[in-house]
Amino acid sequence: MRVFYCDHHEVRLPEGHRFPMAKYARLRRRLIATGVVREDELVPAEPAPLDVVLRAHDPEYVRRFVDGTLEPKAIARIGFPWSRELVQRSLASVGATLAAVEAARADGFSGSLAGGTHHARRGEGSGFCVFNDLAIAACELLARAHARRVLVVDLDVHQGDGTASIFADDPRVFTFSMHGAKNFPGRKETSDLDIALDDDTSDDEYLERLDDALARAFEASRPDFVLYQGGVDPLVADRLGRLALSQEGLLERDTRVFREARLRGLPIAATLGGGYAEPIELSIEAHVNTYRAARSCSRI
Repeated sequence: MRVFYCDHHEVRLPEGHRFPMAKYARLRRRLIATGVVREDELVPAEPAPLDVVLRAHDPEYVRRFVDGTLEPKAIARIGFPWSRELVQRSLASVGATLAAVEAARADGFSGSLAGGTHHARRGEGSGFCVFNDLAIAACELLARAHARRVLVVDLDVHQGDGTASIFADDPRVFTFSMHGAKNFPGRKETSDLDIALDDDTSDDEYLERLDDALARAFEASRPDFVLYQGGVDPLVADRLGRLALSQEGLLERDTRVFREARLRGLPIAATLGGGYAEPIELSIEAHVNTYRAARSCSRI
């Protein structure tokens, strides 16, 4: 199992900023400490080349973000103060997903300890998302003829609106999002398959809805490759989530996604997505469980 990380590109946020930037390095250390991922399986990611980023994003947006000339309103939508360090981190986050895709093509599974930045649209960032690594990776797979059809399974508590927007007119990429109906973003996009959940949805209902939706998504998309946005913000303790899944429910969620891909012989690359629990250790444990699930399904 090769797993790629980008926390070696450090971004210092203002005191009191609500985004848990420290969780990424802590997650990597936790994966090693628990033995779920060996230290020699962890690989630092290189920044993505700009020409690859441009497969999914508007050139003017990319240029202005990289050189620091985006309007203040555009920076505010992203949610991070601009810095050179943020540019490098954002490109490395995409690079981690691209590397995970290549590793998954060879090994069946790989993951990025970042990414899942599904709110970024073609010409703007939003909701702590600068570049849409899922969309860039899907475009790269298609451009290099490594896949004819890609399925994006997005189980973050927030709808994958940016990914849905980018691929609205591209039948080669099937977007499936299962998310909180009343959560961010306020204005939803139309994915190929949307499952909107009521507040306080818990394990049994969630998993029942997931089973049905996964069957529909795989049947409709007939993919050659699966991208998985496995945000852990459906956790009951998540301060931004509004759903009520337990750690066991999230572990079972991940297991079912990996099992479905494995049984179909499909390579799958997982990205991290959201996780904002209080304390943050609960989100970290849920992210660790994603890799426990991947390990268990590798034996199928």
